[in-house]
Parts: sequence; C-alpha cells; structure tokens
Amino acid sequence: MMNSKTDYEQLLAEVLAEAAPTGYRDAMLGETLHRARRRRRWRQTRRAAAWLVALGLGGIFILPRNLPPRPAASAPVAKAVAQNYQLVESQPLPASAFVATQPLAAGQFITPAETVGVVSTSSGNYRVINDAELLALVASHPAALIRTGPRSEELVFANPEDQKGFPLN
Repeated sequence: MMNSKTDYEQLLAEVLAEAAPTGYRDAMLGETLHRARRRRRWRQTRRAAAWLVALGLGGIFILPRNLPPRPAASAPVAKAVAQNYQLVESQPLPASAFVATQPLAAGQFITPAETVGVVSTSSGNYRVINDAELLALVASHPAALIRTGPRSEELVFANPEDQKGFPLN
C-alpha cells in the first residue's frame, strides 16, 4: 500500500504553505541542512582531537619505555688553557748520592793548647753611667739625649754617619 496523504494532512500542508512567505520553506530547509552539517563537522573535529590526544599520551607514556637509555650527562669539557707554570716531577735520590758524616774517634782530635782561649762571664763587673758621663763620651760628635718615657732614653746623633759607630779613644 502506498503512502497517500489523508485529507487532513493535505489541508494542513496547504494552510501552512499559504501562510508562509515565499522561499520560507527553502530557507528553513537550507538552515536545517547548515546546522546538520555544522554538527557533523563538530563531531568529526572532536573525534580527530580525541585521536590526537590519545596518540600524544601514548607517545608520552609508551615510547620512552621502549627507547634505549640515554647516556648520563657528562661534565662540560674544559678548554685547554695556557699554563703559566711548568710542572716538575721529582724522583728520590739514589743511596750513592747521599753524604754522611761520622763522629771522630777520641785519638783523632788535634787541638793546640795555645790557640784555645777560655772566656767566662761574671756578674757585677759593670757600672751604669749617668747622662752627663754619656754625653761626655760623645762630646766630639753633636748628639742629643731624648727621653721617651720615665726610664727610657735614646741617644740621637746629628750626623747619620756617627750613628754607625766611631772610635772613642
């Protein structure tokens, strides 16, 4: 049996067709198709984006496990710098190069008795001179006695050559 429109359906189609402006039906059909195409493109774009995300995550989590391990980072290689010194390596001397001394036996000492002088020091054989006696000793050379403290004096000569010493006799 064929689909035939009933009287009511035909009447409804005619009433709606008369009320609609011309081209309305075509515009509605075009808008509907435009929206359907847009929804289909959106679904395709979402599907493609989902595939790209899945491939990216798979690459991040799966690929590094299958790659060979990378060598550890080595320290940067230093450039050759001109040395301002020369390295000297030393070796120990052989035993034949050493010089050794031995003590003399008692019979090997030769000391002439005339050349040996004995010096001994005894306490109390000096006398402290006063300022006048000190200046009398250096009377032939211009000098000054400078006091730097209560019991501290310094003899200063006017001529720097006299500072080195001179014969007192």
